[in-house]
Amino acid sequence: MIHLRPFIYAINLQDYMLPCLNKQLLGVDCPGCGMQRSLDLLLHGEFVAAFHMYPAIYTILPLFAAVIGTKVFNLKIDNRSIIGLGVASVVLILINYLIKFIN
Repeated sequence: MIHLRPFIYAINLQDYMLPCLNKQLLGVDCPGCGMQRSLDLLLHGEFVAAFHMYPAIYTILPLFAAVIGTKVFNLKIDNRSIIGLGVASVVLILINYLIKFIN
């Protein structure tokens, strides 16, 4: 892990982040706003800040890994696990969006 640290810190996702068209056109955050910045914080080891930025990052990443594992690598992952991660992700995204929208 120590050998990867300089490589991870050299990756700066800030230079490659896509702008939110919803926010630019309508002036309102979309439900996905903050995901890219949260991933960048996660890669730099700032786990609490990543959660505060976008709480669903911790359910979306395992969900993507499970779906890719079942579809690409033919791993045997229970569908209930995938559905549970999907539901948890949607709930966290909606709660996060409502909190952002209220504030």
